[in-house]
Amino acid sequence: MKAIERVLLASLLLLAACGDGAQTGSGTAPPAAIYDFTAFSAEVLAFIAETEGVDGVGAIVVHRDDGVIFKRGFGNYAEDRISLIASSTKMITAGVLLRLQDQGILDMNEPIVDAIGDWGDNNPQITPAQLVSNSSGLVGLGPNPTYGPYLCQYIFTGTLQDCARQIFTTPQDDADVADPDTEFRYGGAQWQVAGAVAEIVSGKSWAQLVRETYIEPCNLSSGFGYNNHFVQVMAADGNLFGYPAGFDGNPGVLMPSDNPNMEGGAYTTIGDYGELLLMHLRGGLCGNNRVLSEAAVRQLHADRIAQAYDGTAGANNGYGMGWWVDRTNPSLIFDPGAYGSTGWLDESRAYGAFLVIEATSDLGAALRARTIGLLDEAVDAAR
Repeated sequence: MKAIERVLLASLLLLAACGDGAQTGSGTAPPAAIYDFTAFSAEVLAFIAETEGVDGVGAIVVHRDDGVIFKRGFGNYAEDRISLIASSTKMITAGVLLRLQDQGILDMNEPIVDAIGDWGDNNPQITPAQLVSNSSGLVGLGPNPTYGPYLCQYIFTGTLQDCARQIFTTPQDDADVADPDTEFRYGGAQWQVAGAVAEIVSGKSWAQLVRETYIEPCNLSSGFGYNNHFVQVMAADGNLFGYPAGFDGNPGVLMPSDNPNMEGGAYTTIGDYGELLLMHLRGGLCGNNRVLSEAAVRQLHADRIAQAYDGTAGANNGYGMGWWVDRTNPSLIFDPGAYGSTGWLDESRAYGAFLVIEATSDLGAALRARTIGLLDEAVDAAR
């Protein structure tokens, strides 16, 4: 056998071996999973047709190994539309603080009084972890979302640090503040304090922190950012917590703010939010860029209120830092908002999803309930 024939034969045998499952040292990529979202899409379209006040839905689904596996705007919702997402902001805000901890600038479990100076003396026990797990003892959205002493959280004028100082030092809340880590009080002004702490310890504005934490390493679009839209644009019926139709996908209608709302002031496209979900699924990485340590991601996702004070967030739910935890299925965490957006991660299935409507939290919950099983099935069938 000629030498060239022996080389060709050896090459063919090697290729055959690889075809049977053997891999060379450099490896060969496995075939891409095939996902079928037909049933999911049909259910979303049925939801739009049947639901008054909803004329479109944005949806993105991501998988830890396969990246973006579905992205679509349904009805009148364009794929690149920018939406206000209310409390779906919380996990984003909490992540900024965890990045500062990764950098050695902030300790989430140490009282903030030493970091923020004199105005911290009014609540000397409160830690950043308590603030972003709704456990600081400050008055939350429930039962009083418009609690008088904390109204600066909804005002776009002034600064984040001035608002936090006002919240922390007002004597008007003395009878209403509980000891930290004794009860779950969802949302509210404690999140403004958390944002101010981040600004103070870093020496940077919130906008700078968001750019460095997410926008640059994750290559997010100009359709991602923070503002304080409350009172600037409102729902047609004047409801402070109804979706503000005047926003209409355009952040440019809002005045710039140095007091962005920390728990509900983010706006995003589905694509950008999907990148953040992927980052969480991939242990804190956006591509090759490290956003958060793996330990920080675990800290965000863990049911902190169970660990700290055997707390409950109601209806079989726990709470981490910006994430609700389903105690019937602890691998399922979610971050819904008042306007109907909802993002979730199913860590056992290694996928995440983000659904957006511009309506109400009840309708958003209904959409999620109708579709989450279909997404589970689509992912399971592909894997």
